Amino acid sequence: MITGPAASLAARWSRIPKFVLFGVAALVQIALLAVMIIDRVQVLREGTEVTLQTRPVDPRDFLRGDYVVLGYDITQLPAGPLQNQPSGERHPPVYVKLTPNRDGVHEPVSVHAAPVPVASPEVLIRGRVTYGASCGSKSDAFCEKLTIRYNLESYFVPEGEGRKLEDVRNQRKLLVVAAVLPSGRAAIKRLLIDGKPVYEEPWF
Repeated sequence: MITGPAASLAARWSRIPKFVLFGVAALVQIALLAVMIIDRVQVLREGTEVTLQTRPVDPRDFLRGDYVVLGYDITQLPAGPLQNQPSGERHPPVYVKLTPNRDGVHEPVSVHAAPVPVASPEVLIRGRVTYGASCGSKSDAFCEKLTIRYNLESYFVPEGEGRKLEDVRNQRKLLVVAAVLPSGRAAIKRLLIDGKPVYEEPWF
């Protein structure tokens, strides 16, 4: 039997009408959704635009529902000086320094375990290592090659239009313009086919 303060608290909760509890739960969910929307708007509005080259992906991951799976030239990178350094965890965050080439497509310069200074037009994008952080005798060091996810690996499309995007992606004609905050957080802003915008991500 529950006694003392716990029993008193339980009694107070039991006296609260259920519709009030449901209302509070709904407000909490709305507040969380609002925070997510505001956060995404901030990235899209304030982030520096970077243009990324997509690449073919594993055929098993082509199209799932109404979104297209996206792979990038910056998805798999050499660890460079990070190789054999302690990774700290199985899927650690990393920061990739990007710089635009003469065509305006951003290419990787280096990979870092922590934020490093960049000078315009360089941009630092944050990702998380999915493969390549469990090498060494204790399986706690960065491997020679890293597979990195940037939270840019899927894009929702109107029903029936995914196949077109798959085709141009596999022909390397699909570019993704992402917005990147100084913190490294990124979000897809628009898609380009042959350099022309075809999808623009709404703020809301």
